[in-house]
Amino acid sequence: MDQVRYALDANVLIAAHRNYYAPDLFPGFWECLAHHLQTGRLLVIDRVRSEIKYPDELVEWVDDQLSTAATVSTAGQAIANIYGQMMVWVYENDQFMAAAKAKFAKVADGWLVAYAKKSGAVVITNEVRNPDIKKDVPIPNLCDEFGVRCINTYAMLREIGAHFDWA
Repeated sequence: MDQVRYALDANVLIAAHRNYYAPDLFPGFWECLAHHLQTGRLLVIDRVRSEIKYPDELVEWVDDQLSTAATVSTAGQAIANIYGQMMVWVYENDQFMAAAKAKFAKVADGWLVAYAKKSGAVVITNEVRNPDIKKDVPIPNLCDEFGVRCINTYAMLREIGAHFDWA
């Protein structure tokens, strides 16, 4: 059986760096990500990579760690077709406000889920399911609609067997 691959949302890296896995306090977290990016178990799509623009230290880490193998292209008709279906679902869904629809069209979220749908990858995001939301189109809601598995950072760390011991 093939090993599960995990596709990271930009907020996983940005929030970890900014809030709960500061590199100076939790170098093991970043070493773990780097290892799994190198082995291909973790991946970042091209459009997510382009969303990581700050802080400079994170941008440098991303540039150092994301080899061509770990950065996956979303070019291709199959992914574009799935993304198109997602756009139709978002724009035809009266639940979402016009601003949410416009924002969705500009960010990598739909491309991330389309890639995961095509490849069988699991989406990793810090976004939370919200069936009643109107101001955004949460990735977990989109994943649910299109049959894509979506979990948070902590669940991914458990699944890949990560442990960070204090010394």
